Amino acid sequence: MQAPPSWRSRSGRVKRTQMSNFLLERKRMNRKPILAVVGAAVVLAATLSSPRASAQDEVAPAASSDAGSEVAPEASEGDYNRELLSIEEEVHSLKEQVFRAKATLQLLKEIVVQGSASGSRATIWHENKLGRGYTVESVSYYLDGQGKFSKADPTGGLDEMRDFKVFEGAVPPGNHNLTVNMRLRGNGFGIFSYVKNYTFNVQSSTSFTVEEGKSCKVRVLTDERKGIGRSFIERPNVQFETQCIRLSEAGAAPQ
Repeated sequence: MQAPPSWRSRSGRVKRTQMSNFLLERKRMNRKPILAVVGAAVVLAATLSSPRASAQDEVAPAASSDAGSEVAPEASEGDYNRELLSIEEEVHSLKEQVFRAKATLQLLKEIVVQGSASGSRATIWHENKLGRGYTVESVSYYLDGQGKFSKADPTGGLDEMRDFKVFEGAVPPGNHNLTVNMRLRGNGFGIFSYVKNYTFNVQSSTSFTVEEGKSCKVRVLTDERKGIGRSFIERPNVQFETQCIRLSEAGAAPQ
């Protein structure tokens, strides 16, 4: 038995309506996962973009700190190089000063050596070997007419000075004249009491030659001549002993 056409048409419309509703519901169901996925994607993108910004913020200070740390070593290295250059300049300056000091020392050494090897010198010694019968009241020495030593002591103090240096110094090379003057007083006793307080002068001279680069030592020896026939005034005697050596040997030679 066939349904009437109206029913069939109504039934067909119902089916089409149901089918449309089904399709709409399915589309709606299909869109929800897509929206969910899209929302999750948006949240994920926001999350990823936020750490990146914070990372960039963190990297920027780190980069700035690294730049500062790089600049600081560069600055300290520059200061170190400048200080090193300053020290090198000071070292070079000290080297130049040492070199000049050595040159000056060498020059002074040459001057001293040449001075010791050139010129001439003289040394004069006085030695008293007179007996107790004479008292030396005064003694004077003249080198080339110039007074080099003079002393007077009437109390007899010169008798205690048996051996002493009269003069030492540089003299021109060549001939020189040495003169000694003494004033003696008799110191007689016993049968010779008549000479007591009797004074007289004794004078003697000698010539010596000093060569270039040499030193001459003149020893003046005062003693008494031997002999019974000599008077009290004739007995005092003056002798000169001259010895010349090179200046280089003068320092080591005994006096």
